[in-house]
Amino acid sequence: MGTTPAEQRAMRRALELATTPGVPLGPNPRVGCVLLSDDDTLVAEGFHRGAGTPHAEADALERAGGRARGATAVVTLEPCNHTGRTGPCARALVEAGVRRVVFAQGDPNPVASGGRATLSAAGVDVEAGLLEVEAREVNRVWSIAVGRGRPFVTWKFAATLDGRSAAADGTSRWVSSSAARRDTHRLRALADTMLVGTGTVAVDDPLLTVRDEHDRPLERQPLRAVMGERDLDPGRRVFNGDADTLRLRTRDPQVALAELHSRERRHVFLEGGPTLAAAFLRAGLVDEVVAYVAPLLLGAGTNAVADLGIPTIADALRPRVTDVTVLAGIDGEEPNVRLTMTLTPEGA
Repeated sequence: MGTTPAEQRAMRRALELATTPGVPLGPNPRVGCVLLSDDDTLVAEGFHRGAGTPHAEADALERAGGRARGATAVVTLEPCNHTGRTGPCARALVEAGVRRVVFAQGDPNPVASGGRATLSAAGVDVEAGLLEVEAREVNRVWSIAVGRGRPFVTWKFAATLDGRSAAADGTSRWVSSSAARRDTHRLRALADTMLVGTGTVAVDDPLLTVRDEHDRPLERQPLRAVMGERDLDPGRRVFNGDADTLRLRTRDPQVALAELHSRERRHVFLEGGPTLAAAFLRAGLVDEVVAYVAPLLLGAGTNAVADLGIPTIADALRPRVTDVTVLAGIDGEEPNVRLTMTLTPEGA
């Protein structure tokens, strides 16, 4: 049958709803829903506001009341088919008398998928794939995480032109510029977990919080996770009350990610040192690389990443560059360059 111009406009509106600012990050996808009447007029709209709140379809159905009967539901994600913190949306749409459902992206979560089949079995007309590319971009990290059964991993590092993260005497403050550090906090806020190793905590004593341009912590903070087997001084700043902190007493990246996934963590921002970065890279567990390159040359010092066991250029890891941004200098500082790269294909 295909989709109508009204349904296409409604899907664009649903995508806008899905990206409503202020929705907290969490284990759930961002979803928008628009209900249309037979004459293509708006009946109601809704969006998901975070874990434990009504899903987008339920939000729209509640606003529509009896007017939902005979309507078309335009949704950015396939209606879920399971009972979790809330009931299954596919069943709610059937019970509300919705006659047609148009969704963009199929649900990659094996626990929640199957909504299309439930709707079709109940006699609801279903159309899939409208603006699917745009919908997948809204939930890119979440989709990859649930599809792989582990958190999406972004490895961030700062380095000189010759790939050093610290000088020969160990000093590293600051390799990156003020603008790069501000940008890092922006990216930290997009993740639900900050991950470092025990070595970083012992040597650098980081806060691992998200802070604004005035160095004030934001209200919502990612989980701080520290992996490694060594004992740490409880006075380290990562154990203060600015955010929750989880100790992961393992050196195995797969074990660490499995534990975080079981806690419904979907996006890990890896800021550990070269040893931890190498462990994740060697295990094939880095999905995205964000590199801040400063116009400095040291010639010696700590490498940004430790030995990867790659003996020849033919075997080199080859991230695909997706963005190059020049971050202007502040107060006389030289510009830094931010490179954003993907390291694993989305279908992997």
